[in-house]
Amino acid sequence: MSEDLIAAKLDTLIRLQATSMVDRFDTQKERISFLSKAGLAPKDIGSILGVSANSVSVALSSMRKKEG
Repeated sequence: MSEDLIAAKLDTLIRLQATSMVDRFDTQKERISFLSKAGLAPKDIGSILGVSANSVSVALSSMRKKEG
């Protein structure tokens, strides 16, 4: 199996797992925060949640401002 195929399959598994895990959170901001803390980039978080990367970045920025 090629490395690209393995990487694609792993990416799919990670996305499926992340999708099932975020269902336990009530709000979109909680989902975004969880996925960000798990190390995912805004582009990937947006893809998983069905929103734009820009929306994710704005939400993360807003959360950081409230923390500081």
